[in-house]
Amino acid sequence: MNDMTEDRRFATTLARGLSVLRAFRPSDDGLGNAEIAERTGLPKSTVSRLTFTLQTLGYLTHGSHRDRYRPGPALLALGNVAGASIGFLEICGPIMQRLADTTGTLALLAMRDHDKVVLAKTWRPAGASSIWLEMGHRLPYRGTSSGLCLIGATSKDALADLAADASRDAPMTLDEARELRTAARQQLFARGFVICDPDRYFTGNIHAVSTPFQPRDLQQPVVFSCGALPVDLPVARMETEVGPALRAAVLELEQRLGMPPSPLPG
Repeated sequence: MNDMTEDRRFATTLARGLSVLRAFRPSDDGLGNAEIAERTGLPKSTVSRLTFTLQTLGYLTHGSHRDRYRPGPALLALGNVAGASIGFLEICGPIMQRLADTTGTLALLAMRDHDKVVLAKTWRPAGASSIWLEMGHRLPYRGTSSGLCLIGATSKDALADLAADASRDAPMTLDEARELRTAARQQLFARGFVICDPDRYFTGNIHAVSTPFQPRDLQQPVVFSCGALPVDLPVARMETEVGPALRAAVLELEQRLGMPPSPLPG
């Protein structure tokens, strides 16, 4: 975690409560206090107090004494409000669904989430098999095209903060972040999209290509990606077909929004 946690204005209890909410994944069939404690690194006694409070406020549900916690209606409502407040999401939906259908890949929107990259939206191709990553799935910066692209689109001033936040299972020094940023920007300047070297992927069953987008209503860049199984999305196809199609889709989004192409920050 970066130095902001040392600021007197930083509310540690609030941060811990939010970490409990961020522990949930789309594939979970509820979580118990012990599992939440393991994922967050918080003491189980602390987790028990936080989950009770979040349940009382409606952000978690808990059907019975032995039941597991699940996201509650207040959290769903908050997510809907957040989605409605981000102006480009409604417009990009049809564009990204068309891209997913025409390429037979999973199109996705990824954002920085402290130590990892979180999938904020996904579009599945109609009538085609693909990788089934869901909203809320979190990926490391290193070893993913989405993470590499996000690093490339991050300003020099924000890079140190990103490196400091890098996930515990894939730590990253500032020098390593600078090297990755240089490599990503070379790809972005040359062709407008980023492909992580498959030999460096964090998992061998995913290939993906990514391009950045800078929304007007967000301070940080986001990333659009297309991904599929390696057999369906070899590197050559990413370079000659899917990557250019992805970049064209983001350019269409920018045109629909009346924006110039997203510049790379210095």
